[in-house]
Amino acid sequence: MTSGLARDGHWETIIRMARKLRTTTSGTIRTALTTKTNAPDSLTLLGGGPMPQLSSPDEAVLETFVSPSARDYEVTFFTKEFTSHCPVTGQPDFAEITIRYTPDRRCIESKSLKQYLGAYRNQAVFAEGITNRILDDVVRAIAPRHAVVVGDFSPRGGIGIRVEAVHEATREGRKVPSSKKSR
Repeated sequence: MTSGLARDGHWETIIRMARKLRTTTSGTIRTALTTKTNAPDSLTLLGGGPMPQLSSPDEAVLETFVSPSARDYEVTFFTKEFTSHCPVTGQPDFAEITIRYTPDRRCIESKSLKQYLGAYRNQAVFAEGITNRILDDVVRAIAPRHAVVVGDFSPRGGIGIRVEAVHEATREGRKVPSSKKSR
């Protein structure tokens, strides 16, 4: 007995898409997607079935789509399942990551964001580096009016760390990043 996906040839399409993703990703977030149309078929990961586990966020593609409204509104993504590794001890780090942004012209597609965040799983990076890298990649992908990334890392040895990185776009179009850290 075959599944509907196999019978209709969708699994072959999914496998081809996964292979294409592995062979076409470069060492940076591909922001060329901002030139695609707003058509649902321009989002290559959405509806594409299972996604391959990436070994690094450098391999990830943050897909975007045109903001459906010109008014200011806030988008919030959050996960309690973020993992990475301590670069000193190699021990796993667990965190809640929250990404809030006010779109300008583009928004982030959530499935591509899930794959991007999952790519940190085997990365040995300090909490401060992770939080600021996520903000930088979000800003590079969508150039939001405002963005905040909060990394709330679980305590180990009795001490937790919360890192908050903030981006504001100025009227001249220049970006003014800042970050604050609290324990």
